[in-house]
Amino acid sequence: MSEAASASAMPDGVTDPNYKPLPGRLGNLTVPQQYALEKLKKELQQENKFVPERHDDATLLRFLRARKFDVPKAKEMLLACEQWRITFGVDDLVKNFDFKEKEAVDKYYPQYYHKTDKEGRPIYIERLGLLDIKALYQITSQERQLQRLVYEYERFLTERLPACSKAIGHPVETSCTILDLKDVSLGNFYRVKDYVMEASKIGQDRYPETMGKFYIINAPWTFSAVWRLIKPWLDEATVAKIDILGADYKPTLLAQIPAESLPKEFGGSCECSGGCSLSDAGPWNPQKKE
Repeated sequence: MSEAASASAMPDGVTDPNYKPLPGRLGNLTVPQQYALEKLKKELQQENKFVPERHDDATLLRFLRARKFDVPKAKEMLLACEQWRITFGVDDLVKNFDFKEKEAVDKYYPQYYHKTDKEGRPIYIERLGLLDIKALYQITSQERQLQRLVYEYERFLTERLPACSKAIGHPVETSCTILDLKDVSLGNFYRVKDYVMEASKIGQDRYPETMGKFYIINAPWTFSAVWRLIKPWLDEATVAKIDILGADYKPTLLAQIPAESLPKEFGGSCECSGGCSLSDAGPWNPQKKE
């Protein structure tokens, strides 16, 4: 049986002849989905809420998918995000934020983007098990950590994803995340849970539909209690993208990530000069070899 024709054209810049967009993306929209996209855009324009440099079709579709193509709900979500951007000072953050304590923070709570997975997505790694909350908050603050998070989300959208898309030849809209819980303690988690909850909320509400794969590795048996705490904050679609793995995680990661892109400490072969966590290696950084 032949596939139904999409109500939308393929996005610009596709050079991969084998690219088949997932449902709900440009190049694979049903007629009702295309109508919802046009309706949302038109209403935003009529209300002078449309921001051309930020509200491209791919972005509007992320908000529509997050609300199952319910236009009023997607519009409410998008407008709430726009108001949050003003309150949080996102535009100023993008221009002026300088996380001078990055190298020091890396010792106590490594969080970094590093190369790409087999589908061209930027890999994001967070090592919660190395967290030293006392040392961390002597050199930074929760507010600064959240500002850094938002700054990196903005770079993710404006720099990392376009570079990854160009490198692989088709749109890349999501990340591949590794959360390492090796040696994590419940006590440490509870001391940082406010940050984790706020970070999760920002990701889900302000940058929807940007999670592709999410691997939680080295999950201790006590993690089930933590998971019960986090899970209600996440929607079903998000929960479905999360794989919780114990110590035997390497085959699963290597099935998704090339060995040369995976840091050696996680079973890969990458050993960036100066350490992978500070290298910022990836298609978005041509000075660093992929």
